[in-house]
Amino acid sequence: MSSAASNNTPGVTPPGAAHDVAPFRAFGHSLRNWTLRLGVWARRVHLANYLALALSGGAIICGIATYLSLTKLDAAGPSPRSVLVLLNVDLLLLLGLVVLVARRLVRLWAAHRAGARGSKLHARLALLFGVVAITPAIIMAVFSALFFTFGVQSWFSERVSSALNESDAVAKAYLVEHKQAIKGDVLAFATDLNRQWPQLSQAPQLLNSFLSTQVAIRGLNSAVIFTSGGDVIAKAGYTFDLQSGEHIPPQVMAQADLGEPAVNTGESGDIVRALVRLDSYTAAYLYVGRFVDPKVLGHVARSEAAVSEYRRLEGSRSNLEIKFTLLFSVVALLLLMVSIWFGLMLATSLARPIIDLIEAAERVGAGDLNVRVKETAASDEISYLGRAFNRMTKRLREQQTELRETNAQLDERRRFTETVLDGVSAGVIGLDSDGNMTLPNRSASILLGTELTAFIGQPVTAFAQEFVEMFNEMRTNPDVPIVPREIQITRGNTVKTLMLQLSAERESGRVVGYVFTFDDITALQSAQRKAAWADVARRIAHEIKNPLTPIQLSAERLKRKYRDRLGEEDSGLFAQCTDTIIRHVGDIGQMVDEFSAFARMPAPVLKEIDLTAIVRDAVALQRAAFPRVSFAMDTPGTPVMIRGDARQIGQAVTNVVKNALEAIEARVGTAGGGRIGIKIAVGGRGVVVSITDNGIGLPQGERARLTEPYVTSRAKGTGLGLAIVKKVLEDHGGVVVLEDAPQTAEDPQGACVSLEFPSGLLVRPAPIQLAAV
Repeated sequence: MSSAASNNTPGVTPPGAAHDVAPFRAFGHSLRNWTLRLGVWARRVHLANYLALALSGGAIICGIATYLSLTKLDAAGPSPRSVLVLLNVDLLLLLGLVVLVARRLVRLWAAHRAGARGSKLHARLALLFGVVAITPAIIMAVFSALFFTFGVQSWFSERVSSALNESDAVAKAYLVEHKQAIKGDVLAFATDLNRQWPQLSQAPQLLNSFLSTQVAIRGLNSAVIFTSGGDVIAKAGYTFDLQSGEHIPPQVMAQADLGEPAVNTGESGDIVRALVRLDSYTAAYLYVGRFVDPKVLGHVARSEAAVSEYRRLEGSRSNLEIKFTLLFSVVALLLLMVSIWFGLMLATSLARPIIDLIEAAERVGAGDLNVRVKETAASDEISYLGRAFNRMTKRLREQQTELRETNAQLDERRRFTETVLDGVSAGVIGLDSDGNMTLPNRSASILLGTELTAFIGQPVTAFAQEFVEMFNEMRTNPDVPIVPREIQITRGNTVKTLMLQLSAERESGRVVGYVFTFDDITALQSAQRKAAWADVARRIAHEIKNPLTPIQLSAERLKRKYRDRLGEEDSGLFAQCTDTIIRHVGDIGQMVDEFSAFARMPAPVLKEIDLTAIVRDAVALQRAAFPRVSFAMDTPGTPVMIRGDARQIGQAVTNVVKNALEAIEARVGTAGGGRIGIKIAVGGRGVVVSITDNGIGLPQGERARLTEPYVTSRAKGTGLGLAIVKKVLEDHGGVVVLEDAPQTAEDPQGACVSLEFPSGLLVRPAPIQLAAV
């Protein structure tokens, strides 16, 4: 009980079930493998095509056999069993052809639905050849059905029926005439015999002679007189078949007993006999016979047979029409399927090479030049097209290989050229013959302050309006060389001086492009001017400083010696003049000291210094000197340690603060209201010291040259303050940035000078204070 329960437990396989199922699983697996191999083999050998040919041949043979069987129109007619077998075979062949045609049509529809390459062409060709193949089959079937219908109607027409009936009537009339004639002859014969019977009965020879004479006279073949008992009284002619009355039908004897002549035909139908009872002799009969022409009898027999067969067929006319209609339908469907199949095969044979060409062309379009179509030995146009396509792809492959090698060389040269162009500091811009940019290098983008790759294909006016004048000159007179020239470009607040050159690229004497080359000479010019001014400063310091001391000492000595000797009025004037001399000598000395300091600017001595403390000390001195100006400090909470020269950096900060104070004095005077803000910010790019004022601001025209020596916007300025600041920053690897201060309603003007030190000078990390640099 427990065993049974355990075997019936859901989800538990009985112990023996696995062994029972395993053979079936193995069989199923092997059957699937065998089916797959059979399918592959069938596709490889094109089994469907051979099967279609076999079915088509079988359909034609069975159609002919069915036709021969149904056209057996003898008395027996066709065998129903054979006709049924043939029709079943025809239907099986028809079903097989329908399956093959449907399979091919479904595959064609699926390819067209999926949008396969060449499916539309294949469908159009299949439709065309299908219509071409179906139309004759349909026309032939319709024509055959009509022909059969009209033929049957003509067979059983009124004229044919009348002709056959008249022929039969003529034949029968001929026999009736023979019977009437022999009936008259037998009556006349009997009358003569009855009249002369008394004389003739006396002599048997005379009776026989009389019979022979009457037979000859009346064209009879035989005559015999016999009694009702069958005894022959007399005879003449061919009477071997009239020896006894047993051959005479009883109805004939009965009719003769009634006194009427009775006519009878022989068993063979080739003789007509007449029987009459004689009145002159009790129970005696006269029996005569006459032969009918055998040819006439043959015609009569055939006429009767034809009429009988015609009437039989006329009676089975509807059955015959059904049989032939079924025959035509089956044969027509067979021919229709065969025609459709051959139409599809022909469409496939024509479309397949074209589809292969389309697929190959698609692969060539995708870049695969190794594709080839199958070549055939045929000499038709499609085969020639396939061979021409293969030659084309082969040649394209060779040309592609050559082009790739050439492009590899060109790419190598291009990379070399680009490397060279990227490595040079000068900017290079290539233009085509219409003035549109084709190739910029990285230095050109840096010098022009814009990403030139975004302007490729655009005219020169889109990215460098300053180059247009030179380009127009070159384009107007390409044969006249243009001398390099200096131009100034402004990008934002920065003004740069470029040395610009333009050359024309020629090919076969024709200008095919232009090349701009330019370099930034702003720093070079600044260095040249700085060096020149440094030399001038040294000469001025040497030539002017030497006589200044004697002049100052002489003026002071004159003041001390002669101030008391002159009158009150003259002594005041004398003191004023000597004070003026001493003061201006001091001013000139201070200026000479600045020239000397600028000319002898020593190299910085880098040490670890606290930038915050240096800035705070420099600002403290100026704050004490200008108490009416408000100073605001914004520095990190911890020291900002950098490597630098404390004296030079302090001098640079002092010079910038002095310039700010002078700008405030020029705007608001000494009445107060001036504000200076100092901010130290540590960022990713380094340390920035920003000094902002609300003075008169920076000039717009010469702003870029304010850091050059002896360039100033103030009447009393020497133009060396910012030059020294720039020199100090450059010696420390930094830069000086001149900008307008943020404008507010309270401070509509002002300047902001930023001293940017690189991050490499930082000694220890300081808290980063994000600020706009």
